[in-house]
Amino acid sequence: MEPIKMNLIKIFTSTFLLKGIFAISLFILILISGISYKHTLSLADSTESVVHTYKVNIQLEQLLSFVKDAEIGQRGFIITRDSSFLQPYNAAYVNVLISFAELNKLAANNIQQQNNLESLHQLIDSRFSNLETTFRVSAQIPVDKSLLKASMLNGKIFMDKIRFQVSKMIELDMAYLNERQAKYDHEISFTPLFTLLLMLFALFIFIFSYWEINKDLNILKITNANLLIKTESMSHAEEIGGISSWQWNLESNKLIFSDNQYLLLGCEPQSFEPTIEKFLEFVHPKDKHLVIDGEIQVLENNKYPTSFFRIIRKDGEVRHFKSLSKLITDINDKKTLIGINFDVTEQHKTTLALEERNKELEQSNKELASFNHVASHDLQEPLRIIQIYISRLIEKEDTTMTDKGKEYLDKIKMSVTRMRTLIEDLLLFSRTNKIEKVFEKTNLNLLLENSKLDLAGAIEEKNAVIYSEELPTINVIPFQIQQLFTNIIGNSIKYSKTNIAPCIKISCEKIVAKDQPELKTKSTKKYFKISISDNGLGFEQQYAESIFILFQRLHNDKEYIGTGIGLSICKKIVENHSGFIISQGELNIGATFSVFLPS
Repeated sequence: MEPIKMNLIKIFTSTFLLKGIFAISLFILILISGISYKHTLSLADSTESVVHTYKVNIQLEQLLSFVKDAEIGQRGFIITRDSSFLQPYNAAYVNVLISFAELNKLAANNIQQQNNLESLHQLIDSRFSNLETTFRVSAQIPVDKSLLKASMLNGKIFMDKIRFQVSKMIELDMAYLNERQAKYDHEISFTPLFTLLLMLFALFIFIFSYWEINKDLNILKITNANLLIKTESMSHAEEIGGISSWQWNLESNKLIFSDNQYLLLGCEPQSFEPTIEKFLEFVHPKDKHLVIDGEIQVLENNKYPTSFFRIIRKDGEVRHFKSLSKLITDINDKKTLIGINFDVTEQHKTTLALEERNKELEQSNKELASFNHVASHDLQEPLRIIQIYISRLIEKEDTTMTDKGKEYLDKIKMSVTRMRTLIEDLLLFSRTNKIEKVFEKTNLNLLLENSKLDLAGAIEEKNAVIYSEELPTINVIPFQIQQLFTNIIGNSIKYSKTNIAPCIKISCEKIVAKDQPELKTKSTKKYFKISISDNGLGFEQQYAESIFILFQRLHNDKEYIGTGIGLSICKKIVENHSGFIISQGELNIGATFSVFLPS
């Protein structure tokens, strides 16, 4: 290390001063050039401001002159009835438009003047409208003098306003000019002082550079000491992280291993000369081709693939490595391949455990599928037979059966019916989870009509009325969205008030997610919000989320038949579409279910 230090000191002491002085001198030269350029721009800007103000003033004066020409021409015609007075009147408005076009260009970058110009435009339009009115009044026979006088007085008011607005714009542009001129004067006055300060600063830099040279040796020593500490820290970091680094000089075909590369191979640091052939001795025989192929990819195809291979340590233990590499070229066009090796044995074991767990989950899913088959066939068959025999008992033994016996049979019949409904709902919920999600571009209005047909009996029985806005055509899983409509509308009909016909309203609007506080998201994704409202029993808002939980019911079985699965199915359907479903309710007032489907 000592020769390297001496060379570094020589290079440092011989070049630092010259490089520093050159860099600072160049910086000062650029800075002075920049200041001169800035002052030139300021002068040009000041000149441009004067010209701009001059142009604005000319155009405003011309504009006012054109309006006066129109006014004089009108008065001359009214007094003399000589049509030659109308020539300046007719040309005035065209000239006004030309002046306005020029003023719009001049005020393009000034919002305040644009607003003033807009106000002036309105006043001049009003003045020309007043002139037209005066013409019409003067053309009447006999002339209504009082009306003519009022019109001309009104014109005078407009002219006073126009003159005031023109003066206001001229004053504003002059204020801008004065402000720019004051800024320019300030910058010019500051230049000598700034140049002096800059020269003093340059002198200070030269003195400081000379003084700094005397400290270079100590700084270099401290830097080298810190470098040694950092190198040692890197070695420990590699050991802690289970990684190692290496370098392969392609010109000299020499390898350099970090100390931890030896340790990962089960050897003492620097215990052998690192070569490709020596490293391949540690690679598992079945994985040697992976290392060789990776080397070819880097050298011949300039690709840097991630390699995974096994090594056999010196003590015989098999470990799994992950290797990353990159080819770099220095200023002398010499190529060096650098890389990092990771010991990923533990991660590999974790991956194997996850694969095993996935197999177990697949087996569990197969068992669940078998259960679904049993539930849909074997469990329902005994229930069907029970229902048949109950029906026969009621038909044939009705006259001999006691009232208590009939009551027991009714309860058995209700329980069997509820059991069949529960099994069917569970199967529907299971299919919603597992069925293949095939999206189709579908008109939701057609799905809604199909749901109404499914619920036709309940709608007729309760005299339900359904109002619906036009729904969109979007990509959905058709039968699931139809089931969604059926479940929600069916709930509205089921939980309607006694002796009050259900009234269900369906609306739709396009929204942005972040604009809906109830979604609690900052996403800018767009959705169709479909709201289904009713006038039924409703519910307390504290149950707005729990009603979507499987088997959760707010009413007992004796009042309303159900399994508590319908809304859980709705939530699962909406999740299958990457959407949201929320509910709002008010007891004895009604409920609203809002479905958000991506647009």
